[in-house]
Amino acid sequence: MTIFLENARLIDPEAGTVTEGTAILDGGVIAALGAASAPKGAHVIDCGGAFLAPGIVDLGVKIGEPGERHRESFRSAGMAAAAGGVTTIIARPDTHPAIDTPEVLEFVTRRAAEASPVRIRHMAALTKGRLGREMTEIGFLLDAGAIAFTDAAHVATNTKVLSRALTYARSLGALVIGHPQEPELSSGASATSGKFASLRGIPAVHAMAERIGLDRDIGLIEMTGARYHADQITTARSLPALERAKANGFDVTAGVSIHHLTLNELDVGDYRTFFKLTPPLRSEDDRMAMIEAVASGLIDVIGSFHTPADEESKRLPFEDAASGAVGLETLLPAALRLYHAGQLDLPQLFRALALNPARRLGLPQGRMAEGAPADLVLFNPDTPFVLDRFKLRSKSKNTPFDGARMEGKVLATFVGGRHVFAAE
Repeated sequence: MTIFLENARLIDPEAGTVTEGTAILDGGVIAALGAASAPKGAHVIDCGGAFLAPGIVDLGVKIGEPGERHRESFRSAGMAAAAGGVTTIIARPDTHPAIDTPEVLEFVTRRAAEASPVRIRHMAALTKGRLGREMTEIGFLLDAGAIAFTDAAHVATNTKVLSRALTYARSLGALVIGHPQEPELSSGASATSGKFASLRGIPAVHAMAERIGLDRDIGLIEMTGARYHADQITTARSLPALERAKANGFDVTAGVSIHHLTLNELDVGDYRTFFKLTPPLRSEDDRMAMIEAVASGLIDVIGSFHTPADEESKRLPFEDAASGAVGLETLLPAALRLYHAGQLDLPQLFRALALNPARRLGLPQGRMAEGAPADLVLFNPDTPFVLDRFKLRSKSKNTPFDGARMEGKVLATFVGGRHVFAAE
């Protein structure tokens, strides 16, 4: 079906512009922008002045298949993503078993294609079992469709194994995604060191643990020449090292979670476990530094780092509770907090949410241009609502935004020109 979207405000993250116009979706791509009238037989949608942007490419999503389907399935994750304007999920390999062989990768790829209304691409483990002892068959996994390689939050302590994996990845042009953290310093930590953590008696880790981990990874990138993406930079102490690495011409990019851009360590309050994340929430100064880094382009990508957890694993003492929060459905309204605060404009937001992750992964998505995939989100940034976690489409409901006043409603989501979500 040909779709004609009229009376829209088009966000172009490449050009950095917002313009009034129209879009024709046909054959799975954006066939034309700015057409004066609808093609014959097209289905016409009046956008009513709402914003039309490239669909979000969410880098670093945990899905519970295989092994933890009770927490999140491909179907439930896909439905949540569509409702949140996420048109491409980049799934992590921290499953049970880990995605560390071509056979497991082919299984999850097939299951995702059958069950999800949005696109799902998979990262594969960098080492077998994500144990950091022996690298996976990177070449075979690339052939099977792996889009990048990571051990997620399991940080390799054997630098010889890691350096060999990076060298091999470089020879194949594979992207390696690291989790900058010194594993011994951060072991068992539930908060960031400081007065607040001390007063609450919460086991904490110093912000330097992230900087130490990043420094090690950058040293190995300098040695091996591999393509590298830091999944989450969350402290101001890490930014000078990242800036130097980029200035030195290393193939390095970095991301940050939406929770570290919109929340700080004080939000933990009276041991609210929905605010327990990995890395832990940081100081307000760190949060503001991350926003400035996104605005300047030093940090390239914003992601939800969607990590579903069931009630039993969250209803525990703070230090024993599982880490992580769901975010597929809340990523866009949470990001719009930065827009409403005047800290980032809409093209800047969608550069980090869509264009940059797509570019880094070599995907054609993330662009508002003729010939680009018709993966789009239509939204009104000014619609207010109070979030009710039980209305989320994710199987797990562990969101730190439960009961929060938010602004920004997704009106429609298109994947390959198909209308996969429409607001009620």
